[in-house]
Amino acid sequence: MDFSREKFYRTAVLLALITIAYNMVEGGVSAWFGFEDESLALFGFGLDSFVEVVSGAGIWHMVRRQRENPAQEHDQFERRALKITGVGFYLLAAGLLVTAIYDRYRGHAPETTFWGVVVSCISIVSMWLLMHEKVKVGKALGSQAILSDAACTRVCLYLSLILLVSSAGYELTGVGWLDSVGALGIAWFSVKEGKEALDKARGIACSCS
Repeated sequence: MDFSREKFYRTAVLLALITIAYNMVEGGVSAWFGFEDESLALFGFGLDSFVEVVSGAGIWHMVRRQRENPAQEHDQFERRALKITGVGFYLLAAGLLVTAIYDRYRGHAPETTFWGVVVSCISIVSMWLLMHEKVKVGKALGSQAILSDAACTRVCLYLSLILLVSSAGYELTGVGWLDSVGALGIAWFSVKEGKEALDKARGIACSCS
């Protein structure tokens, strides 16, 4: 392997580890403040980040394997990680859907969504930078798998935008159902991510877009 490719593979491994570490921190902070402030959208966003950690572990393992044998298919570890990720996203979506409907029935509103605005703004910047670097590395290595991971990071960017709109909307208007709408938006993307993860586990190509 030439030096330039080795450099890009090292960068790909580093980006995967950064993604895992970031999602662990983001998940903990979001779930905590979402629970404390009774913001369903922020709490769901945090749980989504924890599911992404499992997916990130599979990507990290995949990049390390491709470094040695780029043509090799998904191995057992990756398939198991993808299956866990897919089921996790489906469970998260179901929980958010039921809770959002129940909250609307009770007329519940969060105490504040200030931290949702803060977390989403940080996440938007972080996800955009990660996505940009993953695309650059994926193109340099000609790796569709890494480019697919970049597309998944773009989905995380979309989730951050949903959280920002719903959280900022509630802070500005005080309309409680906006938080539930944000949670439903996160649930919808979770279903899409879950399906694509399970498709990957079965060996069906998908773009995570």
